[in-house]
Amino acid sequence: MPEQSNDYRVVVFGAGGVGKSSLVLRFVKGTFRDTYIPTIEDTYRQVISCDKSVCTLQITDTTGSHQFPAMQRLSISKGHAFILVYSITSKQSLEELGPIYQLIVQIKGSVEDIPVMLVGNKCDETQREVDTREAQAVAQQWKCAFMETSAKMNYNVKELFQELLTLETRRNMSLSIDGKRSNKQKRTDRIKGKCTLM
Repeated sequence: MPEQSNDYRVVVFGAGGVGKSSLVLRFVKGTFRDTYIPTIEDTYRQVISCDKSVCTLQITDTTGSHQFPAMQRLSISKGHAFILVYSITSKQSLEELGPIYQLIVQIKGSVEDIPVMLVGNKCDETQREVDTREAQAVAQQWKCAFMETSAKMNYNVKELFQELLTLETRRNMSLSIDGKRSNKQKRTDRIKGKCTLM
């Protein structure tokens, strides 16, 4: 289990070209680039609210290539939460996530208490190969959350990261750091360790 620290490490996995970097850059910098530049590994940091204090959300954008298994294993062992990205235009990209999910289970022992999101990116595209129901069935089988996004249209990008933080039960985290609470948030939610988006 990763040591409790001020960093909350989120690891983004997926095949090459599914839009991992685009999702991360859209979330962290609010930008989108049309050109495809393969990633080896990049890390981005964002300050978030965590247990009535602040901590750093550290997002590791991994390579889509299978050439670096040692880096993959290290990312999993250090990670607190995982985003598994496929493109809705590529059934193969969803299938390629299977071995990565299995590796997470193998290294972590279980994903019961670990936030894992299955993410169908490029939902703005019309050439769909992966039906939403099909991906939901995979997410159910893997006992993880599911969401469709579009980095290009900035659809569900912030919501993806907020939902991931909401799934974390060991810490109380939020993307906002101003300390203000939503009036709608019930005390029981705070006790359960839920996070709110401001």
